[in-house]
Amino acid sequence: MKDNKKVTAAIAAVTHYMRMEEEAVLMQQTAMPPVVSAATPATSISPWSMNGRQTQMQMRNLMQMRTFR
Repeated sequence: MKDNKKVTAAIAAVTHYMRMEEEAVLMQQTAMPPVVSAATPATSISPWSMNGRQTQMQMRNLMQMRTFR
């Protein structure tokens, strides 16, 4: 009988805690507007621009190694 009361109290406490956490998350979501990430590019990267960047980096590397004058 004594153990049954302890188990019931523990389950009630956990349930209450989980309910409070859910309410807190919902309150935070409604208080703050959704944030749009600026890290995602608006368009996809084209292969032409990728090739141009790679060529520029390769030329810079050759100049740093003093391959040509």
